[in-house]
Amino acid sequence: MPIRARRTRFIWRSLLTAALAALLATLVAPGAAQGAPSAPRESEPVYSYESAIRESVWVDAKIDGDGDGKSDRVAVDIVRPREPAQRGRKIPVIMDASPYYSCCGRGNESQKKTYDADGNPVQFPLYYDNYFVPRGYGFVAVDLAGTNRSDGCVDVGGRSDIQSAKAVVDWLNGRAHGYTTRTGGKSAKASWTTGATGMIGKSYDGTIAQGVAATGVRGLKTIVPIGAISSWYDYYFAKGAPLYDSGPERLSGGVESPEAQARCGAVQKRLVDEAPRTGDWTRLWSERDYTPDAGKVKASVFAVHGMQDLNVRMKHFGQWWDALADAGVDRKVWLSQTGHVDPFDSRRTEWVRTLHRWFDHELLGYDNGIDREPMADIERAPGQWTTDRVWPPRATDTVKLRPGKGTSPGVGTLTTRPGTGSETFTDDPKLSETDWAARIDTSTPSKAGFVSKPLGRDLRLSGSSEVTVTATPTTRTAHLSAVLVDIGPATIRDYASAGEGITTLPERTCWGPSTAGDSSCFKETQPKTADVDYTVFSRGWADLGNWADDHKGHPLTPGKKHTITLDLAASDHVVPKGHRLALIVAGTDKNLIDPPADTPTLAIDLSRTSAKVPLVGGADALRTTKAVTPRTSRLDGVAPPRPIRPVPGGSTS
Repeated sequence: MPIRARRTRFIWRSLLTAALAALLATLVAPGAAQGAPSAPRESEPVYSYESAIRESVWVDAKIDGDGDGKSDRVAVDIVRPREPAQRGRKIPVIMDASPYYSCCGRGNESQKKTYDADGNPVQFPLYYDNYFVPRGYGFVAVDLAGTNRSDGCVDVGGRSDIQSAKAVVDWLNGRAHGYTTRTGGKSAKASWTTGATGMIGKSYDGTIAQGVAATGVRGLKTIVPIGAISSWYDYYFAKGAPLYDSGPERLSGGVESPEAQARCGAVQKRLVDEAPRTGDWTRLWSERDYTPDAGKVKASVFAVHGMQDLNVRMKHFGQWWDALADAGVDRKVWLSQTGHVDPFDSRRTEWVRTLHRWFDHELLGYDNGIDREPMADIERAPGQWTTDRVWPPRATDTVKLRPGKGTSPGVGTLTTRPGTGSETFTDDPKLSETDWAARIDTSTPSKAGFVSKPLGRDLRLSGSSEVTVTATPTTRTAHLSAVLVDIGPATIRDYASAGEGITTLPERTCWGPSTAGDSSCFKETQPKTADVDYTVFSRGWADLGNWADDHKGHPLTPGKKHTITLDLAASDHVVPKGHRLALIVAGTDKNLIDPPADTPTLAIDLSRTSAKVPLVGGADALRTTKAVTPRTSRLDGVAPPRPIRPVPGGSTS
């Protein structure tokens, strides 16, 4: 479903809080008001990090994922300032639940948890502990079931994953049992916390935050998902087309502890049997789709995503954002030009400042004004950002664009007028979207390209697009790709490079105090850029065999027309004045989807093919200037997509 522009709601609890505070202020006697301290606007680093309490607790997850007849206990490593508890003051919690703390590491430097000889936590990966603990927050790092020091099994976003993290939120709020050891009976209570919890994390970690929020658990006040998955089906498939040559069993096998691998064979088998490579929807995928439960979300959401993320693609953000909008959830968003990159590594200073203010507002209740600031930050060029009061902007309307015949085969037009006739291409699994875009003005057998005239004004596409294709295949199997391309020169983040848009530098900056075993200093980064003649900015894929049912594929009838709609990933891109907008329809997008069993030739019926795109300003934004003389030379872009192992945010992050 397309991202809502007109129905976007940005409802803030703090508006009521601020109004009540103002009313109470008017009721205070003048004498009492004089000399009274003003309400805090920012938490300060007033507590000792070196003397902070570091402890481990095992929380009863109330499930038996490994089938050993005992309820699984989840390992929870905690660091919290010592002074508040001494003074009888309770504190909120920032929590990152992850499967990667021992297998793969977290962040740009792949940090892992470390422990002393007695098993007490020493290093907490990332900067959350160093920065926030001195400011009066507890930091909680949870080993998901089946990983590191936790019982149970990894089930890749399923009930075990989500419940093992939710149980910790329950424990922080006095609703679950905790123990001082993995097997002992001595209880541990979270009497030191208010229960107010904010979950944060990149990729798999952020995915768990979304899944826990979708349970509606009380006490979870906010989540900050970074490059997170909203539906695990959409991580592995796109309307039946497989995105990788494996399923969730490879991921679970890679993150489970050795002990879990020995006892979790039955869970592994279910991940294989119930996730068929046909791409058909099963109950397993329903359990791992969080968007239908967005109406249960009580937490606010600060979402972050890279618009060129080819690992956790932007469709995950788009459908989650839509569902939250329909549910009236408080939201904020950052969209960068990077790939699968944490904002700490792409916009560090501003990110830490904003995250600090966000947690102060959501977890401490400080009226610092962040609720009255623009909803969205969008990166327009490397290091250059703009803001929007709401996102997508209210002036956004869906406009239908139509492909038409051009003067040579496969080089067509893109207008609002219906096309006629057909275009034909043959699937070539050796080629990718960059190969198609580089030859947009050249007749080639592997793609059908459609290009607008040069734009008479900047054209902003903000939200999700969809492309409906009517195709006649020559074979019983066929996959389709559709991409939107900005044809024109630009300097962009080189998202196809190993750093996905960043270069890591040797210099370090520090974000809070350090200890001998836990440094707050991290390598700096800078944008990795590329000068290009075109930019692919939105993509979508499908198995044409799913033409009659999004959830189940069927063999095609060669020679028969089939119509299917491809969901293109959400984006926010400005095609500058003088550039051209292109739509390309082709077969296998190398390294982004797997090829079909056959090598089909497909004839596209142009009269029954169209693209619905979200344009800021609607159809009026489509003014054009003089016609263009097509370039016959090869255009330059970023490198083709690299093969990506299906590990969201682990060793490939």
